Amino acid sequence: MTSTIVAILATLGALFVLLAAVGIVRMPDTYLRISVTTKAATLGVGLLLLAVAVYFLELSTTTRTIIIVVFMFMTAPVSAHLIGRASYFIGIRLWENSVMDDLEGKYQKNSHVLKSETDNTPEDNVRHSDEDEFL
Repeated sequence: MTSTIVAILATLGALFVLLAAVGIVRMPDTYLRISVTTKAATLGVGLLLLAVAVYFLELSTTTRTIIIVVFMFMTAPVSAHLIGRASYFIGIRLWENSVMDDLEGKYQKNSHVLKSETDNTPEDNVRHSDEDEFL
């Protein structure tokens, strides 16, 4: 019974890691790639670590794997957010078929100020549209 659970968890974990790898290759821009790796790879590695905990069935191993899974689930979204935010601020363009840019007109590239409402100084704002040149 334990070997079946381990096989299921390890297979699902490997599939999610594979989906993350395929997503990195297939996604058209940085922001979608970050999204794929944050969700799929974190879940895949978490399932693989749970398979390790079930396989060994020792308190020390199980405790370590659970701590690692919790740490990953806490840090992966934060690091992905920071990488995405930094990418946006340095001018990495959105995919041309993106429907909405929530930060357009709210970040000033010279003063590095991010506002919650659209700013009235458009010449200082970061733009990611096609007619603007790449920063």
